[in-house]
Amino acid sequence: MNEGKSILIIEDDQEISKLLSVMLTTVGTDTVLAYSGTEGLLQLKTTSFDLIVLDLMLPGKSGEELIEEIREESSIPIIVISAKVDIENKVNVLRLGADDYITKPFNQQEVVARVEVQLRKSSLRPRQTTKTVWRKLTLHTEKLSVSLDQQELQLTNAEFDILSLFMRNPERAFSKKDIYESVWKGTYFGDDNTISVHISNLRKKIAERTSDEYIKTIWGIGFMLV
Repeated sequence: MNEGKSILIIEDDQEISKLLSVMLTTVGTDTVLAYSGTEGLLQLKTTSFDLIVLDLMLPGKSGEELIEEIREESSIPIIVISAKVDIENKVNVLRLGADDYITKPFNQQEVVARVEVQLRKSSLRPRQTTKTVWRKLTLHTEKLSVSLDQQELQLTNAEFDILSLFMRNPERAFSKKDIYESVWKGTYFGDDNTISVHISNLRKKIAERTSDEYIKTIWGIGFMLV
């Protein structure tokens, strides 16, 4: 299933880097290792990858700087694996455009599962031209773009996919588990605030364009498009 998939691992700790490589090659992927932010950026400029596994505390360029530069040109899935455990770092990294965040020390099975989720999700993106409209929101599936009152919203991959789920099912309440399993196509690992951060980011970006409410919290259940 993962044959032909190529993953760039950007991690300066050689032991962790080699461990990640062994873990991911055993499930059929090819891996390329980079030990600094600048080396990782060079690899991205010369080679095509399906996924990036990224540390944050790197020599050369930090992981945060890399995410910003990558997102200027590419929507390639990015999974951050970092020793930074506080919520502020996680929120910042997800806002910059990372698709997932795993803290060190990590569980090997969970890392493999989350990597497979991202690879599967990217390969399942619809190819046909589809336009979905809800109130003043317009979502173009093929272009991977969303506009609000004809002004484009700059969304991350995860934000786009969550909003797409909501727009296909307006006025239906989704739990965090529902959202994760529908969008990431994998097993929900429990409440780690990732879904809440993505929802918060979506709300803020919509609020920059309008004072109208679009995403409502349904207490005890989750969230819905209104």
